[in-house]
Amino acid sequence: MSFVKGENVGAYQIIEQLGQGGMATVFKAYHPALDRYVAIKALHPAFMEEEGFLARFQREAKVVARLDHPNIVPIYDYAEHEGRPYLVMKYVEGETLKARLSRGSLSNSELLDIVEAVGKALSFAHGQGILHRDIKPSNVLLCNDGSIYLADFGLARIAELGASTLSGDMLMGTPHYISPEQARGESDLDERTDVYSFGVVLYELIVGRVPFDSDTPFSIIHDHIYTPLPLPTEINPQVPENIQNFLLKALFKDKEDRFATVGEMVSVFRKAIEGVDIGSLIHEAAPRIRVVPSPASREQVVTPSEVPAIDAQPEEFREAAPSVTPVVQPEEKRRRSWVWLVVGLVFACFSIFIFLGAINRAREGGQPSFRDTTNEQTEFVASQGDSGLTPEEHIGRAEELLSEGQPEAAHSEFFIAGNQFLERGDFIPAVETYLRAYSVSDKPIEEQRQLWESLTEALFLGAHGGDMVPFLESLVEKHPDWFIAKVALARSLLDTERYNESLRWIDEVLRNNPDNMYALAVKAEYNFIHDNVDKGHGIIEELLGRKGLPPWLVDHLNRLKRQF
Repeated sequence: MSFVKGENVGAYQIIEQLGQGGMATVFKAYHPALDRYVAIKALHPAFMEEEGFLARFQREAKVVARLDHPNIVPIYDYAEHEGRPYLVMKYVEGETLKARLSRGSLSNSELLDIVEAVGKALSFAHGQGILHRDIKPSNVLLCNDGSIYLADFGLARIAELGASTLSGDMLMGTPHYISPEQARGESDLDERTDVYSFGVVLYELIVGRVPFDSDTPFSIIHDHIYTPLPLPTEINPQVPENIQNFLLKALFKDKEDRFATVGEMVSVFRKAIEGVDIGSLIHEAAPRIRVVPSPASREQVVTPSEVPAIDAQPEEFREAAPSVTPVVQPEEKRRRSWVWLVVGLVFACFSIFIFLGAINRAREGGQPSFRDTTNEQTEFVASQGDSGLTPEEHIGRAEELLSEGQPEAAHSEFFIAGNQFLERGDFIPAVETYLRAYSVSDKPIEEQRQLWESLTEALFLGAHGGDMVPFLESLVEKHPDWFIAKVALARSLLDTERYNESLRWIDEVLRNNPDNMYALAVKAEYNFIHDNVDKGHGIIEELLGRKGLPPWLVDHLNRLKRQF
């Protein structure tokens, strides 16, 4: 076994293991030639399974090693040992910010020192074109001599180079600090992604907890993308209004509304903690605080100036038990964000388990058996489809109907909203709204053929682009018998270039049902991507020769034919 106590790794002798995560393990080691201790971060062996990873790792390590700054842990060396690439860094005597928090809250002076040091480190790196991508308390090191370091610069980027060999959970770890654009898998990240993650750390330091927490990484990721930020003063009434408004600015979902740079963020924080009114500094994206109503109440909206002010700024922020949690959104954003408040949490916590529990009773190879019936719900949907209401308004009507004890009418409103989302290409909200429709109905899934077919369409088409990979991986893990989730995951993996994993899911579905039209359609895409054009066209022609294909799938296959 490599990297064990007493073993020599290159010029270094392993002393002890310091910690371990999904991507790497950290060791304390001794460098005899220079008579000093170092920290060795050994990446997971699976990274080496990625062809060409070591060369890319070395290239990225060189870039990160150029970060010479008093608040950045320096990298001394990098190499590979028995199939494991590793980085050699300065060994810091002290504790992590995470360990410090476990001993109690920070004073304002401690907090400001940390913000200043981390801010300087990030600003310097951003000036060199390098993002951190993984800011969290365990990566902030507080030295015994008073120095403050930010560690693991570029490690998230290095890990992404071997993403196709590792599971999503290994790469994500505990994603409490991930930005919405990172969570969506976007590639064009800029320094505002670090602004958000740094903002989450500050939220935790000030409020006493992270804004989003759950039992599963997927639920946390979902909240970062869709769930509005819990208002700090409702969780901890000791948070000054000035600090609250700072946090709201740092943690907007849309990066365009955040601080443009870490330097600006730190400057505003310094003024906020000193008691200077920062209203004019964040005026251009002033949030509106929207209180979540009960289903029977109307929405209330107040401006930040109407939030009760705190007379004195305490020396330490003390954690307080939360009461009702309001949420924050910029008024000018699309009303679509409001929907996630109503739909997203219910979907994550309730709908999916009920819905997929029914589907798990179906055979792996095909759809559940449906009765060929036209029920009252279908007729209602048909008659109301051109009502002129938006999907958000239909969802609002559905919630009102639920509060009045009319679940079947609410089911129809949710179904209409899902169809509208689907028609305009908003596939993820369509999926969530369809699941919400199922959750409020007493009818078994076998009597909801239209709902099943629409949900299948939304999942399949929404899988394009790779944004749904974490979502779909979670579905497949929890419900391994739901074939359409595997097909959608296979399609989504194609767009993230995780081709071997994609083919594995395609083949698994086809082993159980060789005629599955959805899996075959994805296999045609796989063949086109790998230049097996004739084979891809052969699959498409065979599928188009079948009777009874959904019209949307026919359109999809014809588009593939034209494209390739």
